[in-house]
Amino acid sequence: MKKHSITIILLFICLVSGWSQVTKYVPTPENEKARAWFQDARFGLFIHWGVYSILGDGEWVMNNQQIPIKTYEKLPAFFNPTEFNAAEWVQMAKDAGMKYITITSKHHDGFAMFDSKVSDYNIVKKTPHGKDVLKMLADECKKQGIKLFFYHSQLDWHNPDYYPRGNTGGDYTGRPDKGDMNKYLDYMDAQLTELLTNYGDVAGIWFDGMWDKKDAEWRLDKTYSLIHKLQPAALIGSNHHRPPYEGEDFQMFEKDLPGHNTTGFAPEQKIGDLPKEICETINHSWGFNLQDARNKSAKELIQYLVKAAGYDANFLLNVGPMPNGKIQPEHIALLKQMGEWKRLYDETISGTRGGPLSARDWGVMTQKGNKVYVHILNWKDETLTLPKLGKKVVSAKIFLDKTPVKFLENDFGLSLKIPKDKMNDIDTVIELELKN
Repeated sequence: MKKHSITIILLFICLVSGWSQVTKYVPTPENEKARAWFQDARFGLFIHWGVYSILGDGEWVMNNQQIPIKTYEKLPAFFNPTEFNAAEWVQMAKDAGMKYITITSKHHDGFAMFDSKVSDYNIVKKTPHGKDVLKMLADECKKQGIKLFFYHSQLDWHNPDYYPRGNTGGDYTGRPDKGDMNKYLDYMDAQLTELLTNYGDVAGIWFDGMWDKKDAEWRLDKTYSLIHKLQPAALIGSNHHRPPYEGEDFQMFEKDLPGHNTTGFAPEQKIGDLPKEICETINHSWGFNLQDARNKSAKELIQYLVKAAGYDANFLLNVGPMPNGKIQPEHIALLKQMGEWKRLYDETISGTRGGPLSARDWGVMTQKGNKVYVHILNWKDETLTLPKLGKKVVSAKIFLDKTPVKFLENDFGLSLKIPKDKMNDIDTVIELELKN
């Protein structure tokens, strides 16, 4: 190869490297502050709600039952949630000890649950209810001091420009075999602009659906830049089941603890350095499912919250409201039980970070300053021996009533002797104070 050719190639590499540095995402101070708040929050409410709730078969009913667009478009005429009460929803979340709400603004069926001017296919234009439920919820969240995130589906089974189609929403929809993906993404960005300009402070955008055609050109840089420009503090996360992309502010894990892949959703997903969030259902469905009575117990849900915090992650727990706008009573009851537990133990969850030891079979640790909280979730013996924590332990006590716990620290580790009558079936919390 000639010398001048090598020079040109090296110059090109330098230029490309320079451009990469210019476009690298640098969070604003407002965004960094929002990330810290997000990590402190630790517990949020996920809400999957749309016209699909009428059929009582989950949010994927259009695809699962292979319902053509022309047939599915009849659903909005039956959607009239006269029992919807934003104040009740927000109060329910607060009583459960939740700090934020994430709600579906548009799911894969393409129906907007807000007053979109970009498309008439929305709750205000197409339903007898005719009200902007997201605006009502946004106003109530502001009033009650709860932050609001909008879930927004990148995948769209309704829009003809979502083309070429991915792995879902196939020929049954009746869409033409043509479209313009860039035009669709312009449409998506226009709806995101509406959400970020007409609903006050938005805590973040929760994307989903990129996995439908994961290697397509999604114009993430353009969309993410738009969001950060309109609301610099807004956090961006995406349920793409991959390591975080440039421009994202938190990493999410669907129905799994970070680093696990029991669902098979995330074979490529590695744990990054961003704040983390786990999302899970209260039963086995995201959207309202009439026949899903497989509700998790209060113990299971509380332990999931505790484990999430031990993995240094938030717990986003989902409910699927009924078509009348009410939350199922049994789900309200479970959230109430979680709130009662959290009021007692909130110090060991909110504002904490993952503890000095990673998760073990017996449980997890959380940490706040020089306090370490040992959450014993699965241990029956009176003595629990832990590896050394790196700093000397000054004291050990039962968190709830401050009863002293005998401990021995030596070269083999730290042994805690827990009185049997102090053990809790859900979570025995030991508070350790470490030497500064």
